[in-house]
Amino acid sequence: MKSLGVFCGSHAGRGEIYRTAAAQFGREVARRGITIVYGGGNVGLMGVLADAALATGGRVVGVLPRFLMDREVGHAGLSELHLVDSMHERKAKMAELSDAFVALPGGLGTLEEIFEAWTWVVLGLQQKPCGLLTVGNYYDPLLAFLDRAVEEGFVSPGHRGLLKVANDPAVLLSKLASAGRPPLSPPAADESRL
Repeated sequence: MKSLGVFCGSHAGRGEIYRTAAAQFGREVARRGITIVYGGGNVGLMGVLADAALATGGRVVGVLPRFLMDREVGHAGLSELHLVDSMHERKAKMAELSDAFVALPGGLGTLEEIFEAWTWVVLGLQQKPCGLLTVGNYYDPLLAFLDRAVEEGFVSPGHRGLLKVANDPAVLLSKLASAGRPPLSPPAADESRL
């Protein structure tokens, strides 16, 4: 894994725990020599992540839609910044540049981005591992919902198992590195549920 797509909030959240975790994650990724590919903003957890990785000597690549340049305050100190025309182009460019994906705490955009990347794996459109860094039990209700979706037959256990989860950056990065690449073949009949 040479590059990691990271989705996270353009807000910092209400607790200092989220800023601390984003900084810790950025430093850990940088120490491992992995390039961070993220949304390109200088605000919220996005800015904390980028600043921490850069301060540790890491390489950080931003992908920012032009219409968000002012709203998310494009980060001026990145190793590289790609300006694109739409959210769809942002996700496509991030997918092109990343070997795996992680969601830190965030809102609707963060959830939409990690779910799309994970769905691409399920559909056989890509083979890039996906994970969640759960901080302060932030993602526990979501994980409980996903387990319920498995129980109710809407998500297969195999597809649920593709999402790697940890509350420690080093553990999550190790899980992603050891996940290997899921097969790029159509799912079997009993694995066809998303």
